[in-house]
Amino acid sequence: MNPKIRKAEYAVRGELAIRSEKLKVDLANGASHPFERVVGCNIGNPQALEQKPITFFRQVASLVEYPDLLKDENAELTSKLYASDAIARAKLLLKHIGSVGAYSHSQGIPQIRENVARFISERDGYPADPSMIFLTQGASAGVQLTLQMIVEHSNVGIMIPIPQYPLYTATLAVLDAQPVPYYLDESKGWGLTTEELQRAYDEAAQDGIETRALVIINPGNPTGQCLSDENMCEIIRFCQKNKVILLADEVYQTNIYEPEQRPFHSFKKILKSMGPEFEGLELISFHSVSKGMIGECGRRGGYFECEGLCPTVLEQIYKISSISLCPNVQGQIMVDLMVNPPKKGDPSYLQYKQEYDAIYFSLIKRAKKLEETFNSLEGCTCNSADGAMYLFPHIRLPKKAIAAAKEAGKFPDQFYCMAMLEATGVCMVAGSGFGQVEGTAHFRSTFLPQPEFFDDFCTGIKDFHASFMNKYRD
Repeated sequence: MNPKIRKAEYAVRGELAIRSEKLKVDLANGASHPFERVVGCNIGNPQALEQKPITFFRQVASLVEYPDLLKDENAELTSKLYASDAIARAKLLLKHIGSVGAYSHSQGIPQIRENVARFISERDGYPADPSMIFLTQGASAGVQLTLQMIVEHSNVGIMIPIPQYPLYTATLAVLDAQPVPYYLDESKGWGLTTEELQRAYDEAAQDGIETRALVIINPGNPTGQCLSDENMCEIIRFCQKNKVILLADEVYQTNIYEPEQRPFHSFKKILKSMGPEFEGLELISFHSVSKGMIGECGRRGGYFECEGLCPTVLEQIYKISSISLCPNVQGQIMVDLMVNPPKKGDPSYLQYKQEYDAIYFSLIKRAKKLEETFNSLEGCTCNSADGAMYLFPHIRLPKKAIAAAKEAGKFPDQFYCMAMLEATGVCMVAGSGFGQVEGTAHFRSTFLPQPEFFDDFCTGIKDFHASFMNKYRD
């Protein structure tokens, strides 16, 4: 088989996740374990942890899936089950789609791309062009497509943050391209400096690597930091100076927990605000329905917007998109609902706002609770989450634990996470799967477990950690 496939690694769905699935099967078959349930904190998959879907979104999705409910003979029944604005939206979508079982335009349904452009324009205060927007099978497919476009040969380098989301290193491995790591500063809240960016760029150049793009994840995954406007301006200047494409992964843009101190601003908005001398900078921005308060991961809906790309390149992106025929239509519909939800005065608005706010404020509470839990653990420190869905604590393990990990053929943080899984049923991801400063150990956890047993979840982590440290204490 292709050796590049074997080289690719994706820790989020790796050994720990595979073992957690086996434990689920064991429990279902009556096996005895020290826990009653497996809790998947390894991936930002809200509805897998029983986050309730937004009612309006599901109403519209079900109506377009089964349009017989919209026929006149079923009007009385449908009006009892569905909000009137959900019915109207479903009819409007079907007018432009025809059937969810049919292929759409390869770039995405035109009317939905127009709504995305309107959303971006209202968000940023600068116009967006629907022809520069591509709907995708989640943001991941957009990232993979654009990296495929950029990587011309095996010496092409892509700058990625460390820690990073392993989609990037896995995709670069498959494309036989070179990751150019730049390090976030944990001591400064996972901050980023242009000095560090330039160091990474220059060292790659000395090694003969042709660096063509810079990946920024904002808000950060796995680190949860949000960039300041000043920092974003510096990054744009760096890209212009070094002639690299800016790839802005902005899928957590609504997961902002300190909106007054660290609000989200898109790179498109910052770029446009910097004046005409930055016109033409190549920027591709990604968004998704999988995160935020929506959490519709399985729908696989997303988009990317292109800025500063020439028409010839856009034609080639369209060609590659058309090879896959089209993004799945239900995912496209969820993108439409994300960018154009019920508005004040609409029949569904009050329920939508209540559901959205309940999820949002619960996430803030759970993030703080889990941060406090991690900081209470012996040898553990954890920065707060300004955004996203994760915490990435730094753990200092005893020498005996490190030796035991080496004997087991595992990284120390992987050894720790596996021990936690076997003792508590909680599946996290070792920091070694994201990249980290050599000699350090971390792990990533979502704060998505259900609010009703979140206290028990945190207590279980504390009890496990105390037992682990006592067992391996130097």
